[in-house]
Amino acid sequence: MAKTAIDLSNHRLTLRLAASGQGFTLVALSAAGADWLDPETPSSLFSFTADERRWDAHRLTFGGHDEEETPSGARHLRLNFTGPGLGVTAHLVRYGDEPVIEAWQKIENLGDAPIRFAAIDSLDLNLTGAATELFGYTGDWGSEFEPKRLALDTPIRLESRSGRSSKGDHPWFALSDSAGRMLSGAVAWSGNWALRFDPLASGGRRLSGGLNDWAFFKDLAPGASFTTVPVVLAFGPDLNAVSQSYARVGRRYWYPSTPTSAKAPVEWNHWWPYEDAEINEAVFTANVTAAAPLGVEVCTLDAGWFGPSDAGSLWVDHRGDWHLVNQDRFPSGLRALGDQVHARGMAFGIWCEIEGLGAEAQVAREHPEYVALRDGERIGSVCFGNPAVQEWAYQTLRHLIVDFGADWIKLDYNLDAGAGCNRADHGHGAGDGHFEHINGYYAVLERLRRDFPAVVLQACSSGGLRIDLGLARRTDLTFLSDPDWPVHDLQIFWGASTMLAPNVLLHWTYSQWRNINPPPYQTFDPHDPTVTRKVWDYLCRISMLNVFGLSQKLPDLPAWMIERTLEHIAIYKAHVRRFIKEADLFRLTAQPQRSGHGERWSAFQYSLPDRSEHLLFVFRLPGAEPERVIRLVGLEPERAYSIGGFDGEAERVVSGRELMDEGLRFADMLEEHSALLILR
Repeated sequence: MAKTAIDLSNHRLTLRLAASGQGFTLVALSAAGADWLDPETPSSLFSFTADERRWDAHRLTFGGHDEEETPSGARHLRLNFTGPGLGVTAHLVRYGDEPVIEAWQKIENLGDAPIRFAAIDSLDLNLTGAATELFGYTGDWGSEFEPKRLALDTPIRLESRSGRSSKGDHPWFALSDSAGRMLSGAVAWSGNWALRFDPLASGGRRLSGGLNDWAFFKDLAPGASFTTVPVVLAFGPDLNAVSQSYARVGRRYWYPSTPTSAKAPVEWNHWWPYEDAEINEAVFTANVTAAAPLGVEVCTLDAGWFGPSDAGSLWVDHRGDWHLVNQDRFPSGLRALGDQVHARGMAFGIWCEIEGLGAEAQVAREHPEYVALRDGERIGSVCFGNPAVQEWAYQTLRHLIVDFGADWIKLDYNLDAGAGCNRADHGHGAGDGHFEHINGYYAVLERLRRDFPAVVLQACSSGGLRIDLGLARRTDLTFLSDPDWPVHDLQIFWGASTMLAPNVLLHWTYSQWRNINPPPYQTFDPHDPTVTRKVWDYLCRISMLNVFGLSQKLPDLPAWMIERTLEHIAIYKAHVRRFIKEADLFRLTAQPQRSGHGERWSAFQYSLPDRSEHLLFVFRLPGAEPERVIRLVGLEPERAYSIGGFDGEAERVVSGRELMDEGLRFADMLEEHSALLILR
């Protein structure tokens, strides 16, 4: 067969492939002024093990390709391969003008006997040795987006084995060379994943991974097929450029949107000040009444509404009994509650951990076939690998929308499923239970989206323990963390926005917690005299970096704080959120550290795509040096920029060159104070 040359390049990315009946290889992969492929070790793009034999594109027989270009400019290439008893369609997508590509495969059993698959690497590349450092994050409860930097002199494995994509390592990385140029990657998957960085004899490094091969195997029946886990690569001259490419592609190609989520709405949620112990119909109604005049646009009823009619019941024990409304707490029912929210011109949100299964859940007794088991023991969830569970989950969520009037569903996930269910009677095998659970969950979300396109789906997992591009494609918003104390907030926003655009990130201001044993620093009291107007500005502006949310006892806030919150929400709506929705984000300072070490000033610049306007957030953290010069980026040197604020600051005019070279000096700002400036 004659050799086939395939070119998926654009002006910011060079991507060329060559294929023939004898094999397939990547010929070139260049971006950001660097060649990323090892010239001495050909790359095959993907690899997998089938019946204990390793296969890749070099060993399979190439059978041709086809491609299409979408109206939005994405080019989708499909490469067809065959091997003994199996067929593979390798998908490769290049997104518009951005230096971003994505790879995954569909694998089919064409034979007459089952095939056991393992170690399925959606991406398998041999990279040049130019990259010298690996940057990524780890995540756990209350410590999401903890940075780590590793030298590439030994084999490295990033992974999650918890059953949650960002508990363990975060499913994102960036390789950088001595000039700071970056190759970044992300696994678009919400379960267990792995990425390996192994030295090559040539001095380069092999990058491989996708689905985690730990405790996994899949027995594929004749005629059956499955799709591998997508892996995305992005390139840029620095971290800001890479992050902007992820955000632009996300906004244009990946993220779903509803009329409500497209606004980047202001949300209030009852959870932290009330939890389930103090929430009831009267309390929720009082907060709804207080929220409307503030300009809040969504009121969310979190856990505590479901289960037996007992004011003392504990939410975690009754997860799964979503058909029951706790009548002691909500005697008029949830429809009446939703009607009250709607009557005040706001959207109604309801929390539901649809995957979770409490120890006392009635549904587990009535439907034991729904229960996820590992070696005969319950793992705390229903199993979405079971088609019957998928139907039950869809009908349950549909009930919240149709019968209760939910416009917004907060979907939580508070357990570590590990390798997942290994029952043999669920529609999955003993080795792929969690893989099929995630696929089943995705299918329910996609069906819900098709049938109720106006309903907002918000992702949450004990805060921020399942943040990934797979879930970001099926939900409107991602919640960043349970704790929300200020330095922690700044650290997680800095980290999360390296992969996701600010308009799909949701977090709250420094919340008022009823928990008598809160984590360190989670001690906000709105009546504390040290919480001044300037401190409240600092707290609110941190939340305004992404979609703005609050979890406070609104009727109990001091009058001055209510007045100032009204002003902040008005500023967010009129001025800030158009930047959150559209602008490129630049980090002007290093990542703040919740530990108290490292960077103590935090500054972010938002720049509209046409660069006509810019928004500058500056925060002085506890322990910061008394003054800091903040240099802006991406301005036109010879252009004059007017700089103004929203607190009566005198407007001034400064050249772009001066703002970039000499910067703005902040010398009169106290700790836990802030500035919010607009440049035109």
